[in-house]
Amino acid sequence: MDETAATGRYNAPMSATAPTATMAIEPTSAQHKAAILAEALPYIRRFHGKTIVIKYGGNAMTDEKLKQSFAHDVVLLKLVGMNPVVVHGGGPQIDDLLKRLGKQGVFIQGMRVTDDETMDVVEMVLGGTVNKEIVNLINHHGGRAVGLTGKDACFIRARKMLVPDKDKAESWIDIGQVGEIDSIDPGIVTLLDSADFIPVVAPIGAGANGETYNINADLVAGKLAEVLKAEKLVVLTNTAGVLDKQGKLLTGLTARHIDELFADGTISGGMLPKISAALDAARSGVKSVHIIDGRVEHAVLLEILTDQGVGTLIRSR
Repeated sequence: MDETAATGRYNAPMSATAPTATMAIEPTSAQHKAAILAEALPYIRRFHGKTIVIKYGGNAMTDEKLKQSFAHDVVLLKLVGMNPVVVHGGGPQIDDLLKRLGKQGVFIQGMRVTDDETMDVVEMVLGGTVNKEIVNLINHHGGRAVGLTGKDACFIRARKMLVPDKDKAESWIDIGQVGEIDSIDPGIVTLLDSADFIPVVAPIGAGANGETYNINADLVAGKLAEVLKAEKLVVLTNTAGVLDKQGKLLTGLTARHIDELFADGTISGGMLPKISAALDAARSGVKSVHIIDGRVEHAVLLEILTDQGVGTLIRSR
């Protein structure tokens, strides 16, 4: 068998009379590839052994190319010595199943109203279909992923969340079986990390009396990053990052900048829980938080292993 068939690296077979071979790529292209690898090296060295919590959601969960590139990125991070932990949402998938059941999803202040029937759907989709699909994707790309919900070993303890009524002072709205986090026991995630597994976490928590709670995935990712003392929290979104009112990308933000964006209404709607969780994580010791564009292939690698990145950086200080 000649070298072309065996490896695909040469344009012509090797022989005793022709000991040299030409490269399959142009020198300029080869240099570009080498430059990219060289650029990644200091980041690989810096983050080796560090925990990186990744909130996976949006288009990256529904577009086939983006799903494959995300799984590839997570496996590569693990192979170069980092400890990725994936927390996923599943809003579009939940909405699709609710519609098939004749129900319409309702949101208040970015939170899904969750009655008993909706909770059954949420648990079925997040803890079953979506979680297992992500685990399978990562495993297919050479990783060793394990799926969890917060009910496994009761590692996410939750209580009922009430949201403030914007129209009535000192009044609260009950949005059903939606939870806020009481505590997270990181033991099971740490154990999986240490054994070279990749934890994939569905944002479902357990109440004190065995109740099941739907928890916003951004909040779970932020709190998990905090208790794991993660180096980074990376949040995939369907936007380029945090944008100002003119649509310009903002980066290098501090807690003070974020508070100003909340106050003037720049951050609102579905971005509220994302940025709130990111801000809490940054204030609680996570060194950097990245709100990145999940519509870009290999967005995770671009953000973590290159100089420019693909989104908004929120600094801890």
